Amino acid sequence: MYRRNSWFPTVFDEFLNSDLMNTVSTTAPSVNVKETEKAYIVELAAPGVKKEYCRIHVDEDHNLCVAIENKFEHKEEDKHSHYLRREFSYTNYEQKYSLPEDVNEEEINAKVEDGILTIELPKLEKVVGKTTKQIEIK
Repeated sequence: MYRRNSWFPTVFDEFLNSDLMNTVSTTAPSVNVKETEKAYIVELAAPGVKKEYCRIHVDEDHNLCVAIENKFEHKEEDKHSHYLRREFSYTNYEQKYSLPEDVNEEEINAKVEDGILTIELPKLEKVVGKTTKQIEIK
């Protein structure tokens, strides 16, 4: 079931204030969430991550699922020597966020730019004024 006004505290506070956060802080990206009149904007720090390494979808329970996988290997080729040190890293991040009731799931979009994964969650258009419906009595 959707949670209208409690999605931010429930999802983010539990994650950010948990003891688990102390152990995963090296791989969990920093997250900013802001609200505008027309959308919620989620920004995840993803330095060096290419868009090919990001996967985003909405699951059957109306959760926003974000996965980032980054592989990096630094090696210098030198035909006259062999390497004594070769650096590589691998990070994998997956998180589910409960979407608010007023998100238009069909219009969600995302981009990676300057080391930030930005996900825009457009809000459904509000119906102005009350509509009435006549109920037929049988």
